[in-house]
Amino acid sequence: MLAISVLMILPIVYIFNNAFKPYHELFVYPPTFFVREPSLQNFVELMLVTSNSIVPISRYLFNSVFVALLSVISVTVVSVLCAYPLSKHNFPGKKFIFSTIILMLMFTPEVIQIPRYLVVSSLGILNTYWGHLLPALALPVGVFLLKQFIDQIPDSLMEASRIDGANEIVVLARIVVPMSMPAIATVAILAFQNAWGNIDTSSLFMQDDEMKTFPFFLSTLTSNLANNVARQGAAAVAALILLVPNLIFFVILQSKVISTMAHSGIK
Repeated sequence: MLAISVLMILPIVYIFNNAFKPYHELFVYPPTFFVREPSLQNFVELMLVTSNSIVPISRYLFNSVFVALLSVISVTVVSVLCAYPLSKHNFPGKKFIFSTIILMLMFTPEVIQIPRYLVVSSLGILNTYWGHLLPALALPVGVFLLKQFIDQIPDSLMEASRIDGANEIVVLARIVVPMSMPAIATVAILAFQNAWGNIDTSSLFMQDDEMKTFPFFLSTLTSNLANNVARQGAAAVAALILLVPNLIFFVILQSKVISTMAHSGIK
């Protein structure tokens, strides 16, 4: 397990080292894993590139943070409200709905890009924050994890609370949600990762540059420059900037993720 852990952490270490490599180390052959002469020139290059942007970089950052926070909250709430009745209530079409959610896990984002654009366009939410939020609102894997986790909660606890006069909202808020916090934390991580690194909504639904996100802006720095030297230092820093929030978010909630995987039926 220790050897596997070291192997899995190597890409993260490489991204951190790559961001501090001067250009003669970025393109040295054979390539080096660790930086030998740490430098901040790549960070300076990124600031110089972004300073020439028509839209301030602060606007892109605000959009990303705002959309990511809204996505975490809304996706988590919707997933809980969907998973609870699927797990603890019987109603017509329950199995069909859950089977449909499982089926949705099979489709990649590329398959549904055109239908999503048609829906977003018909709703009239192009160039709005709703265009960032609504396409990511339904998270099938989040509903699946929560449903499997809530299945483990004894029905007797809910029946006892109903006998004491609790309605469904109280049962959900005071019993289901507190006991499902590991799964909810996992869904929050998945929602944050999807929102923070997502460039599809900016490229497909946002024509106004002021509504685009930071990851999309960073992706434009090295577009069509894969075989060139230009801006590769800035790209290395951009990769680090995109990684750090995800890493911090995951480290804070990683114990919850482990608990979710142990109790949600995923072995």
